[in-house]
Amino acid sequence: MALYGLCSVRRYAFNDMCYLVYISTDFEGDLSQNNAARIRFEKNFSDIEPGVLELLQYKHLWYVGSKAGCSCTFRHLLSIELGFGEPVDWYEEQSDEIEATKIFYDVVASLISAGNKVDCIAIWESTQTDQIKRLAVDLLSIPRDAFRFFENHHFVF
Repeated sequence: MALYGLCSVRRYAFNDMCYLVYISTDFEGDLSQNNAARIRFEKNFSDIEPGVLELLQYKHLWYVGSKAGCSCTFRHLLSIELGFGEPVDWYEEQSDEIEATKIFYDVVASLISAGNKVDCIAIWESTQTDQIKRLAVDLLSIPRDAFRFFENHHFVF
């Protein structure tokens, strides 16, 4: 079970909140088969604000945790202004964040390549439904190393 709200990373010392990533898909299989040290697919939705999961479009819902339990140790940006991009020297990112995000990309790209539909919500804990922006993303046209999450966005792949 994920450690919602108990992020061991604590990037933001002023706040005890964490990133949370959820996906939905029409794929009926068990995504927890992809669980590893840096990523976990779980069926626990206890710490999400009412209505947020309703934004997800497909029947099979998954929480995507990182090594921290929450979703903090993935690549995240506060805003979409910089877009997708590979890691750069002037913006420090931990190697675990980069590798975990690549694993997420691989799982979702595999689902899409197999003809499945997928969408994803990347939010800051306690985000309300009206704060989440929809973003159409052609994942297969984005290089694996360039993918990252944007805070409070609903990615429709």
